[in-house]
Amino acid sequence: MRAAVLHEPDRIELEDREAPAPGPDEVVVDVGAIGICGSDLHYYEHGRIGDYVVESPLVLGHESAGVVAAVGSDVESHSVGDRVALEPGVPCRRCEYCRSGRYNLCPDVTFMATPPDDGAFVESVAWPADYAFTLPDAVSLTEGALAEPVSVGVHACRRGDVGAGDSVLVTGAGPIGLLAADVAEAFGATEVTISEPVDRKREIAADRGATRTVDPVADDVQSAVGGTGDGGPDVAIEATGDPAALQDCIDSVRRGGTVVCVGLGAESELSLDVVDLVDDELTLAGCFRYANTYPTAISLLADGQIDAAGLVDFEAPLEETADAMERALDPTLVKGMIEIDEADA
Repeated sequence: MRAAVLHEPDRIELEDREAPAPGPDEVVVDVGAIGICGSDLHYYEHGRIGDYVVESPLVLGHESAGVVAAVGSDVESHSVGDRVALEPGVPCRRCEYCRSGRYNLCPDVTFMATPPDDGAFVESVAWPADYAFTLPDAVSLTEGALAEPVSVGVHACRRGDVGAGDSVLVTGAGPIGLLAADVAEAFGATEVTISEPVDRKREIAADRGATRTVDPVADDVQSAVGGTGDGGPDVAIEATGDPAALQDCIDSVRRGGTVVCVGLGAESELSLDVVDLVDDELTLAGCFRYANTYPTAISLLADGQIDAAGLVDFEAPLEETADAMERALDPTLVKGMIEIDEADA
């Protein structure tokens, strides 16, 4: 089978690898669609994200869906031919975090495309059946692959306790920001503002139903969302990793509001006004990946509440993965996808 393999920054090569066989509790999935994530681009450009360093050839890609081609001897939940989305993180299932349901915090998780674990830019992958979620007929493989970033949006909104009648500020109109905004609306938010410096992305946000969009370079975000007194959004979701965007979130939310940090930037240490944090009794919440979100994400896609496929700017075949990565670096684009013809998988 073919695999697109990162050997060093800016160098991806197509290789032949042995096709996988399923373990007793695994399914083998012929991959049909894989999203290009910002983390994939970061590994492609820099060969590392923080402490995670690409020290040997690595297959990128963790947003994936495909068709079950084989099942292990102990698998009863899936059959050959099932269309599935793969949740890319598999925890140990034994530690205190796993047992309490917060398995995204498991210290021994195996996560696709995170060194040293290979990802899904490959024709077939063997994966635990418990983390393969059957797709309804209404959800395409492309949408199934995008259940992963939708899951980030679901987890972010849960961390912010977004509910009916809430107002929400989202900083960043990349895939995570746009999908978090969509999820917020699906969860009942009646006002969603998106702050984004790139013109095209603000236009996309407006077309997808944002109540308002703000250019944080030209305009004052806090004033735009009414966060100058006791008003302001109930929840702010920071999806860029930009320190200035996080400050906009903290300055803008109402007293007693919640700021959810999703984005990771180059700077890991920030200065915060603790007096404001305490006086306004703000909740500052981290958001790491997701847990128990895939059924909700797939349901939102199936019901048409979220148009994930509408984010896709381009599709490329597996053999053009290197070119696709270069193309996806364009800051005006939202989402690129690798699509593998099922007949070739």
